Amino acid sequence: MTPEEEELAQEAARLFSGRVDFLLSAPQLQFLPDADFPEVAFCGRSNVGKSSLLNALTGRRSIARTSVTPGRTQELNFFEVGEPTQFRLVDMPGYGFAKAPVKVVEKWRALVRTYLRGRPVLKRTLVLIDSRHGIKPVDRDMMTMLDEAAVGYRLVLTKADKIKASELEKVRIEVEAEARKHPAAYPVIHVTSSEKKFGIDELRAAVLADIRS
Repeated sequence: MTPEEEELAQEAARLFSGRVDFLLSAPQLQFLPDADFPEVAFCGRSNVGKSSLLNALTGRRSIARTSVTPGRTQELNFFEVGEPTQFRLVDMPGYGFAKAPVKVVEKWRALVRTYLRGRPVLKRTLVLIDSRHGIKPVDRDMMTMLDEAAVGYRLVLTKADKIKASELEKVRIEVEAEARKHPAAYPVIHVTSSEKKFGIDELRAAVLADIRS
């Protein structure tokens, strides 16, 4: 990292290691908090490691709730960062749940699509991709939804410690190639491991840079 990037990473680490509090869950749009702070949203397939990544970024063990039932949480969960509050992290409902009823999927799409299109303080969305599986059709659907909503997003590979380095690089190249097909996708792919804390500092700095953009 350059000296400027290193300084940003250190500042981001201080912020994320400070106050991070759960604010509220919004099952419907009328329950959203006032749009008075910048927001960065996290989304991904069920079991992609979203909760683990949020916990790693904030240095907590259970800031984000995990569920044994994929697709169970169908709410937007808001967390405030900083004292006083500097920005919010938004944990979006997981997608790609095969066993969910059609009405649940339709409700999810309506909530997420409307949030993405109508949230003026949303600075960036992080789309999490499991390194072991690469991009799936449901991920492309999510990326297309973000493209249509004109919401810029970063692609984040999770669980990078679970596959061989050669396989990881192959997946990274494939994801990078897919990103080039999407107008709202950020060109740099983030490679992370919540367990090994790999790539966490860089992702914190990227989030802070997005907040200030």
